[in-house]
Amino acid sequence: MPRFLILRLEAPLVAFGDVMVDAFGPISDLPSASLLTGLIANALGYQRKERTLHQRLQDRLVYAARLDRRAGRFTEFQTVQLEKSDKGWTTRGKPDERAGGEGTYSAPHIRYRDHDADASALVAIYLTPLDETPDIDAIAAALREPFRPLFIGRKPCLPSAPIFDRFVEADTLLDALKTVPLAPERRGRETDVLVELPASDHRPERFRAIHRCDSRDWVAGVHAGDTVRWSGSLPRTAFTGG
Repeated sequence: MPRFLILRLEAPLVAFGDVMVDAFGPISDLPSASLLTGLIANALGYQRKERTLHQRLQDRLVYAARLDRRAGRFTEFQTVQLEKSDKGWTTRGKPDERAGGEGTYSAPHIRYRDHDADASALVAIYLTPLDETPDIDAIAAALREPFRPLFIGRKPCLPSAPIFDRFVEADTLLDALKTVPLAPERRGRETDVLVELPASDHRPERFRAIHRCDSRDWVAGVHAGDTVRWSGSLPRTAFTGG
């Protein structure tokens, strides 16, 4: 029976990034392949310049996800007056230097970023082929003791629960999601659970096809491509303890 790695993505603030246009950073309801790749690569200690390692990790990744809880979505307005001498914090242990000419810093830096509050999502993953490194055991070990601090989408989005949750044996990704108990409700009004599955899996009844730009060309450094996935909602009673 296949074995799946279960991740819990839970935090006071979560940002599952979507396609960004100019200064506007929207988010999706569930994580993308590129977000999961970056998260795992960060835990493994990959450097940004190791683009082929990132690309291979993403190419091997197969995943399903469900949204257990979300309090609400809001847009944060961000503005700051930066100088060329200002430096930014990074998880790499080295300050982020500023580039560009003097005119780059003559006006405030303005942008809008969406976030989900009090969100909890569950992800089931496996890698193909199974005999290539890293395998899911190595990834689980890295998530338990990550090489760098981990965040869920953006640096302020620090996890409030361990990201590695457990291993599950199940026939399918959907079955794996169903075996893990749902996150606790906060307001007692959650009803159905949003679920996304890869199009390579069986399409459940009443699920629809959606198109997501959720993959990154890590070598070129841009998001590219269109991925078809199954999306639908299931009652909470479909899950263990629901």
